[in-house]
Amino acid sequence: MSIKRLSFTDVVRIEQLRHIEITQKERLSFASIKDMPASPAGEFNYAHFLKRLNDRANLLVRDNHLQDALQQPQQHFVYAQRICLLLALILGGVAAGQAVSESATLNIYWLLAVLLGFNFISLLLWSVGVLMNIQGLSSGIVAQLVSWLPFRQHKEQTMTSVASRAWWESCLSGKIGKWRISALTHKFWLVYLASGLVLLILLMLAKQYNFTWGTTLLPDGSLPQITKILGTPLEAVGLTVPQDEQIAASRIGVKGQNSETRTAWATFLIGTLVLFGIIPRIIVLSVSLLMQRWHESRYQLDLYLPYYITLRQQLMGASIKTAVIDADPHADKTPIQSVSNARVAGKSSIPLNATALGIELDGSVHWPESITCRINIVDQDSQDQAISLIKKLKDPLLLGVAAHRLPDRGVQRLVKELVTHSAQKPWMILLQQDASAMVANTRELAWFRLAEACGIPADHVVSR
Repeated sequence: MSIKRLSFTDVVRIEQLRHIEITQKERLSFASIKDMPASPAGEFNYAHFLKRLNDRANLLVRDNHLQDALQQPQQHFVYAQRICLLLALILGGVAAGQAVSESATLNIYWLLAVLLGFNFISLLLWSVGVLMNIQGLSSGIVAQLVSWLPFRQHKEQTMTSVASRAWWESCLSGKIGKWRISALTHKFWLVYLASGLVLLILLMLAKQYNFTWGTTLLPDGSLPQITKILGTPLEAVGLTVPQDEQIAASRIGVKGQNSETRTAWATFLIGTLVLFGIIPRIIVLSVSLLMQRWHESRYQLDLYLPYYITLRQQLMGASIKTAVIDADPHADKTPIQSVSNARVAGKSSIPLNATALGIELDGSVHWPESITCRINIVDQDSQDQAISLIKKLKDPLLLGVAAHRLPDRGVQRLVKELVTHSAQKPWMILLQQDASAMVANTRELAWFRLAEACGIPADHVVSR
């Protein structure tokens, strides 16, 4: 039976609960989760694991009444968006009103500069930001103000503030955040232009205006040439634009303007705002929304985090099959002693026929009693022996590392080299000096990151 894919909202809620559990675990109730049945052991399935996580999240939210805390950052963002759009509506109307003022004469290029000039600069900066992946430019200056509104992270550690910070990291950072804030920026300028355009149309319907143009620094023929360039696409769609004699008759200082000239300039003004302002904004807004939806559909949880590794053990029916793998006839001479079984993160068990190798282990590190280390790589000779052995192997490879140490670049290079020679996806086991001790979260995360960088799947990493 196919499993329905979770929505981005559901995945974000799981992330919010992860942050809450890490920081506020002592304040949570897990009554219903304790009775949650385990899934049958078997091959790890990401979609099934997400469904189990979502079921667990539903129980946790219900038991702790977290609906409002989890939804609050989304609501705050909606409120912030409405404030931005209302501000754009006011600014667009004010800009157009100030450009028109109380005069019966409109300076056509001053009006276009006020409405289209800032919009063009914003669009140019956004394009540069997207192409060069500069977050500040692609998000837009106005939209950046959203970060100062209530949904941003709080200093006080409460469930609501932690949920807000998690929502921020998931929805307003990275590629998803870039396109979400980009969409807000485009909406802002779209409302700004539409507000100014609507006000201009209402004013021109209620009052007769003469259109003029003039310049002090530019050559006399520059603005008429710009008019022709901007009017070419407008003529292509059937709109009437000012002709040469109408442009010449509209220069500041020339008196007299007939209705045909006024109509041509009004059509030119409206057409220019729509064609070079509103339509481009609609296009880039559509692109931003599509890219946001696309990245949201591709968003995946980081299963290498210890939090999710622990839940995989609890929810996916992990178990250990006790059996001797790679038996060593000289096992009694090895300096590495045996201890208790390992717990597996992901699949049901370590393959029974796996060949175990150690990575710079000392005599105080313990292997599970069912596993015997063939070679402990401590120098170049033992490394060459291990690589030679791996090249001949047809069975899975199990690499043992000292979990009490933080991995360095040398260990990562060594593991990556061993992985490249393995015919199958290797396994990694995190070994402790004390058999009863658990691996610290920070070090466990460091080893999982190393495994990820070396191409070892998260469900092939075994933590004691």
